[in-house]
Amino acid sequence: MLAQWRKADRRASIPRDDRKCSRLSPSGLETVSAGSAGSRGTAFLLLALATLFWAGNWVLGRALRDVFEPAALNFWRWLIAVLALAPFAVPRLREHMGAIRRSAGLLLALSFFGVALFQWMIYEGLKTTTAVNAVLINSSFPAFMLLCSWAIERERGTRRQIVGMLISLAGILVIMARGDPASLVRLEFHLGDALILLAMPVWGVYSVLLKRRPPELDGIAFLFVISLVGTVLILPAFALEAWHSPPRWPGPQGVAAALYVGLGASVAAFICWNRGVAVVGANAAGFTLHLLPAFGTLLAIVFLGESFRLFHAAGIATILAGVAVATGAARLNRAAS
Repeated sequence: MLAQWRKADRRASIPRDDRKCSRLSPSGLETVSAGSAGSRGTAFLLLALATLFWAGNWVLGRALRDVFEPAALNFWRWLIAVLALAPFAVPRLREHMGAIRRSAGLLLALSFFGVALFQWMIYEGLKTTTAVNAVLINSSFPAFMLLCSWAIERERGTRRQIVGMLISLAGILVIMARGDPASLVRLEFHLGDALILLAMPVWGVYSVLLKRRPPELDGIAFLFVISLVGTVLILPAFALEAWHSPPRWPGPQGVAAALYVGLGASVAAFICWNRGVAVVGANAAGFTLHLLPAFGTLLAIVFLGESFRLFHAAGIATILAGVAVATGAARLNRAAS
């Protein structure tokens, strides 16, 4: 998610006055007006709530590992999101059909990388690693965004960004070693940690491609289309899982959790995020994404009984130091202003 904010920061560099400022939301979903929402305090509350929704998705992915297979949870998540968005999006599709046809290949790629593959890798990884490890590894994403921007668009990183990326990668290795540096020499990694790490460049590809989203396709229609296409793309994996392990009734708690990831993490979070960005802008909003590892760790400790150990603290401190080096103090000064 942090990468989407960074992408928005580049696309949204429109001079601001005190009356109105047009920005692309960090979710990449819609253009918002800086004067269209309420107070800054309420805006930051909405931004924090969005981050909390996203953190809850990681924790539930771990909690539901014995209730839903990864593809099944991903399928139900996005099907629920599609059904929730349909009443608002379907009436708009006719006016956007031209843009959808022209960008069919791009929308297919976004659906595959952002909805089908990335989310499946996260849920699969959470079967064998802790939620704490997962959210802390996820916080290193800006480093992978730099790599993907260079690989796809040949955007060369600055020396400061490259140094920050290397520092963040060192933090990832601290977490993946789990307090045993010798495991790095032996190349012994937990499968779940490795899957979460490999999911980062997948999200990076999605985020880079997201910059090419046709501007005439509004946010609700865009989210509906990639959610719908992504749900269809998930179907083969869902069917294969069901063939190997017939699905069972998840119980009331499982149903409630599926509704949360579908309505909370996939719809409500984006609504809260967009409304918050409308007031404070992309720069300031982006820093609230650093709440995700904090929220995720706290939720995992309270609800899953996981522990926060010294190597977690060392790893996240190193990762965030790398992010700070890569983004630079100037960005923080602009956000504070």
